[in-house]
Amino acid sequence: MHSLSNTSVLDTIQKMEYYCSYQERCHAEVVQKLYSLSVPQNRHDEIIVHLIHHNFLNEERFAKLFSISKFHQKKWGKNRISNELKQRNLSDYLVKVGLNEIPEEEYETTFHELAEKTWDSITEKNTLKKRKKCCDTLLRKGWESDWVYEKIKDLEKKV
Repeated sequence: MHSLSNTSVLDTIQKMEYYCSYQERCHAEVVQKLYSLSVPQNRHDEIIVHLIHHNFLNEERFAKLFSISKFHQKKWGKNRISNELKQRNLSDYLVKVGLNEIPEEEYETTFHELAEKTWDSITEKNTLKKRKKCCDTLLRKGWESDWVYEKIKDLEKKV
């Protein structure tokens, strides 16, 4: 017969398996969820090891999926993706692995399309203000500053 604590651990493991199965998670998100479920800290490692062992939790898979998803869905640049992964306590190695999922040619094409679309969408008549708004938008999305400034120069010439 299970003691109450074993039953609650099994329930928690089941909840965490579900939590990790409907969306890819990193360790930090799992720990945060365990705290929100009021799971005692001394049980965290046991639960995390179970999730890793049963392939519910895999940070390399998370890094790859996170990187390609944010690039495709939100048009984020590598700087933003890298910073977001580091905020989730992923190692530099895993950040690199995630960023390597993004095809270089597609990355460049997406940047140019996004920069042109952003430039065209800004109705500001003052060129300096328009340049600032466009640069700010692209930099906030995490695109490389040298690319941004070079592209804005090119777009200004076309006006």
